[in-house]
Amino acid sequence: MDDRGGGSFVAVRRISSGLDRGNSYHSTSAEVVAGSAAWLGRGLSCVCAQRRESDAHPSFDLTPAEEECLQRLQQRIDVAYDSSIPEHQEALRALWKSAFPGEELSGLISEQWKEMGWQGKDPSTDFRGGGFISLENLLFFARNFPKSFQDLLRKQEGDRAIWEYPFAVAGVNITFMLIQMLDLEAVKPRTVVGATFLKFLAENESAFDLLYCITFKLMDHQWLAMHASYMDFNNVMKATRHQLERELLQHITCLEDLPSYSLLSR
Repeated sequence: MDDRGGGSFVAVRRISSGLDRGNSYHSTSAEVVAGSAAWLGRGLSCVCAQRRESDAHPSFDLTPAEEECLQRLQQRIDVAYDSSIPEHQEALRALWKSAFPGEELSGLISEQWKEMGWQGKDPSTDFRGGGFISLENLLFFARNFPKSFQDLLRKQEGDRAIWEYPFAVAGVNITFMLIQMLDLEAVKPRTVVGATFLKFLAENESAFDLLYCITFKLMDHQWLAMHASYMDFNNVMKATRHQLERELLQHITCLEDLPSYSLLSR
């Protein structure tokens, strides 16, 4: 992805109803095509907006517990993916094992990664914008909602487009969208949605990861409802964000009460 917003996209052309995975790499199950339309890269660059002290935004006071949880989440957000760190390498290998159990990965740099929807053979280049937390989000999704994770990875539900969104890169975009929507890089939340989320975070430190799973499934639901193809990705993300904001403003006591949570399957 191009941090400058003029980068490349990866579209995945569906050749069958799902990835035909065996014990070896199948290059015929999907065709991965790179191009110049910045439908994903631009989505990433707009998230890291510069904040100015003069910006006229209201702020919401936090309880000590909420402030502590926000700081810990911000520390996670600040961690860049570093392919030289063993913990990061192991997390990437764990993601592969969760996505394609039983299939051996030839290396952390491999053409096999394109099957998951990375832009090239080295996923670390796509994590440059998302940081380590975007990998943690994908891994949490795979481990806690394996059925939904596999359904989205293999595009097994609904009337799919010929040119589909790439699963992994879309996941990185979702991480960024949530950070922006919830204003998580601010000292205090400046929106009702952000303040509402921090109440859930104080009760469940995995709230961001859980909301990520809900959002990914909701995005795919919107994708199908809009009969979208890869050039519609930004519009689908906008619709997903608006729906999620509406749900978070309802009178709910936990994230599991969100209407879109029911879309998830374990």
